[in-house]
Amino acid sequence: MSGRQASAELLFADEIDGEVEKQVFDLFDGLGLATTSRRRLVHRGPQDLEWLVLAALPLQAFLSALGSEAVKELYAGVKRVIAQRKERASDEPDRCVPLVLQDERNGLRVVLEADLPAAAYTQLTTLDLGAFRQGPLHYDRHLGAWRSELDEAGG
Repeated sequence: MSGRQASAELLFADEIDGEVEKQVFDLFDGLGLATTSRRRLVHRGPQDLEWLVLAALPLQAFLSALGSEAVKELYAGVKRVIAQRKERASDEPDRCVPLVLQDERNGLRVVLEADLPAAAYTQLTTLDLGAFRQGPLHYDRHLGAWRSELDEAGG
């Protein structure tokens, strides 16, 4: 990404156990990122997105350097690790998004929802994140584009 090592801070939801935390940590660390992790605070507001893992990192550089296939594989890895643990722990359906990427500089969030098409990952790695004022960004399957509804609403 650059001369100095990029970093990633992983924030885990309380329901993620220590084994899953370590496996997800290892996925990011294996990409050569100086990775740290912690647990999120229990208190959340009603507008907060439900997620299991939030990765705060230099998002534009990370996406550009990694490439669409690697981002897709990273997401699949996180989702697989969480799903394996969940199968053993509960039959309750999961309403949370497994992985959200957040730019460490401006806080813009990109939501990686289940079963995104390959085109979404390709587009994400070439997307100019500076064109968005606020997020979260979601992939609109109908339009085939990443968008921020808050930007579009002028909020």
